Amino acid sequence: MSSFKIIAFDCDSTLSAIEGIDELARVRGPEIFTQVEAMTNDAMNGKLSVEAVFGRRLEIIQPRRADAEAVGRRYIETVEPTARATITALKARGWTPLIISGGFRPLIAPLAEYLGVGQIEAVDLFFNPDGSYRGYDAAYPTTRSGGKPEIITQLKRELQPEKFVMVGDGVSDLESKPVVDRFVGFGRYTAREKVRTAAHDFIYSLDELMGII
Repeated sequence: MSSFKIIAFDCDSTLSAIEGIDELARVRGPEIFTQVEAMTNDAMNGKLSVEAVFGRRLEIIQPRRADAEAVGRRYIETVEPTARATITALKARGWTPLIISGGFRPLIAPLAEYLGVGQIEAVDLFFNPDGSYRGYDAAYPTTRSGGKPEIITQLKRELQPEKFVMVGDGVSDLESKPVVDRFVGFGRYTAREKVRTAAHDFIYSLDELMGII
């Protein structure tokens, strides 16, 4: 029996080319999209804290259930080309894949299913019976800076893995470096200098993981 090892992936701009929050904004028109995209970039580059933009972006967008479902399909259409095969191969080597995201669980769920990932740590969105926006789980750790290491620390305590690896493109992913055995930066969609220089490894295609872990 192989030892229990966890590999956690960020979702947006890692497992998929898109940023889910930006896609929710896109369906609301170009003006809202431009406004939200700028806020996302500032947060991902570490210019603004996650909590400074999180609720504000949703307030601006007011996403509907139908929008969430549309973005869920878009995640699969824009999947990282080697993600599915890499995750299958990692599972065969005894790794358990998870998704840890500052994105939204209902949007990510179809992609996770497509990739064969059983556990998603992400923010819940709430809708009214008519499908209009009702809110989000504001208490969830990834709605704020330091959220990903908080989740990882909790998972390590609960699951006691022998190894824990995190893969992601953003500053919020890099925050996990002190609490994981290996932090792998990812640059296929956005190569952030801050992440590249601080990561244990930096890759441009997920199948490169097979040679380093």
